[in-house]
Amino acid sequence: MNRTDRLYALVEELRACAPRRLAARELAARFEVSVRTIERDISALQQAGVPIFADVGRGGGYTLDKSRTLPPLNFTPAEAVAVAITLSRAGGSPYSRSARTALHKIVAAMSADDGASARELAARIRFLAPAGNDDPASVPAVLEEAVLARRVVRLTYVDRSGAETERDIEPVTFTASGKGWYLTAWCRMRGGCRVFRTDRVRRAALLEETAPDRGAEAMHDDIPADYVVRPLEFV
Repeated sequence: MNRTDRLYALVEELRACAPRRLAARELAARFEVSVRTIERDISALQQAGVPIFADVGRGGGYTLDKSRTLPPLNFTPAEAVAVAITLSRAGGSPYSRSARTALHKIVAAMSADDGASARELAARIRFLAPAGNDDPASVPAVLEEAVLARRVVRLTYVDRSGAETERDIEPVTFTASGKGWYLTAWCRMRGGCRVFRTDRVRRAALLEETAPDRGAEAMHDDIPADYVVRPLEFV
């Protein structure tokens, strides 16, 4: 069994036994690998966002939080690959890290046969990019959290002329265009709505203060006449 299949099987084994805990030695015997290999696999799954909890001592082991997992999904292999293609384009966008963990959860919740077929189909997909063209830098995690939790942010920003300023802002929306991602916010230094290119953010610190509830629609009243703003279609 290769590592990818073993990681999937580990999640399924823990899901089937939850809430009972399984010791590393039980899992090692089940998959015919060393205890150290199981520990590395569990650590990789935890880092990918799988809600696996560990207890030490007598009677301890690993368990999966069933309330945080998906039931078996009826995704076809082609549907799963289509989702993977979309999420693979999320680099540089808000919540790109969450996109990776979401994809892992989707594949882990599929049946073993469909999951294997999806991985086989995914192996036939290729992306062409210029050599040395690394993925765009991800939106700073603090900005993602600020929009999610509606918190004030202290921002260090470099404008198009290269001038650096520090200001407190109230994040409202992320907006995408062909040129990249922007954060629309109420700027306390300027006393009005401002749009910040996320790749020009040098530092960002989340403050304890909750930002006022500002309507997203009012933050887009200065867009060019030949543009429209469309919300993300969630369904």
